[in-house]
Amino acid sequence: MSDWPAGRNRENLLREIDAKIVASPDDLELRFGRACLLEDLGFADDAKHEYLAIVARDPTHFGALNNLGNVLLSQGLRSAARLTYAHAAAQHPDNPMGIVNLANVVRDDGDAAAAKVLYERALQLDPQHAQAHQGMAYVCDELGDEPAAALHRERGFRGQAISALRYRGVAPPIAVLLVVCSRGGNIFIDRLLDNRVFLNLRLFPEFYDARLPLPPHALVFNAIGDAERCEEALHTATRLLKATDAPIINAPQAVLATGRIANAARLGALPGVAAPKIISVSRGALSESATGELLAKVGLEWPILLRSPGFHMGRHFALVNAPGDLEAAVTQLPGEHLAVMEYLDARGADGCWRKYRVMIVDGKLYPLHLAVSRSWNVHYFSSDMAENAAYRDEEAAFLSDMPGTLGAPAVEALHAIAKILQLDYGGIDFALSTNGRILLFEANANMIAAEPEADPRWTYRNNAVADVHDAVRRMLLQRARPL
Repeated sequence: MSDWPAGRNRENLLREIDAKIVASPDDLELRFGRACLLEDLGFADDAKHEYLAIVARDPTHFGALNNLGNVLLSQGLRSAARLTYAHAAAQHPDNPMGIVNLANVVRDDGDAAAAKVLYERALQLDPQHAQAHQGMAYVCDELGDEPAAALHRERGFRGQAISALRYRGVAPPIAVLLVVCSRGGNIFIDRLLDNRVFLNLRLFPEFYDARLPLPPHALVFNAIGDAERCEEALHTATRLLKATDAPIINAPQAVLATGRIANAARLGALPGVAAPKIISVSRGALSESATGELLAKVGLEWPILLRSPGFHMGRHFALVNAPGDLEAAVTQLPGEHLAVMEYLDARGADGCWRKYRVMIVDGKLYPLHLAVSRSWNVHYFSSDMAENAAYRDEEAAFLSDMPGTLGAPAVEALHAIAKILQLDYGGIDFALSTNGRILLFEANANMIAAEPEADPRWTYRNNAVADVHDAVRRMLLQRARPL
């Protein structure tokens, strides 16, 4: 499935195109071919400059616009990528691929309704467009329309169960079987699988024919991270991976054990850890009259938290202060069952909420970030970190000295959590109580170690993120077996 034997030839092709450009400097298609080869060879910045030069001369050049958006997105420049895709879609309204690319970014930015409109437009142009069906499956799931999501998953992923992403190296690749779920809930690990070193073989277990052998691979990375959204896919992956003797990172069985309810029970029993009580309740049982009795039975008091299982980053998550607020909250949340959670008050003496994130890589802990917010629903992207230099100083102190910031008992508790999880890659989100205990929010594989924006305010965070990325790459290289 790899085009590696052609990898060396791309360098020869680049030299040939350079010679032709000398003779025909105004030929945009030659320059576009050169940009594509630079991208294939892993020179993303050089390719980006070439695509920009082409667009400067021809603002309607679809290939350059589309590829420029791809490069910008791969470099974490989401806003620039979205603008580029939007321009491509506007210039080429009859090209479904441009519309799908824009829809994918809009969806990832959290606007499922707007993304759905774009996917529908792409499917009007090409009813068989697999990527448009895949995107529609994700947004229908997000919007709570499971029958439509299932239909689009079938149309989008059937026949697409295994695919090889483009390998851009010139040496023999390390083939990684990346197991992912068609319903989402996957670890965003692609950027750590350097496509100049690793051949990424993406496998959707729900749609793979178990009678077929798995493609040759040196390593398996189970990137399915959400035990609640992806339970069926994890069980299927467990069965499929019995056919391999390659090392497996994040065994599906370990991920299956990380649902919020199971984690709260097993991790909350550890010394130095406080985890919320959580129960799963059907939507119909959450009436104002019945809920009070239900909460009393399990020892919960108002306020409570309600959450739709399988969603992250604060989506479909509500604080309900009193019985009179219950109906309105339930109406806003998708799913037939909701998690009813104890509210752990994580406010500090200054009235702000804090959320620490520590990553687990190959058995070691790495501090990643601290978010400080005036809202109970703390997430880094919506916190007050950008506006408050004192908070950034506090975060910098945590990143440079985790034991000194948290205290030895809290660090010991984090090590105990990591040992119980048995994840090769994962993370722990938590607050710190006034007496130094870990107030556990969640602990699972579905954690992101995102690079900060290129802004002087975030320079102090670069080393912490790089440490996590370097640790993942070391683990991949050390675990991969020779083929």
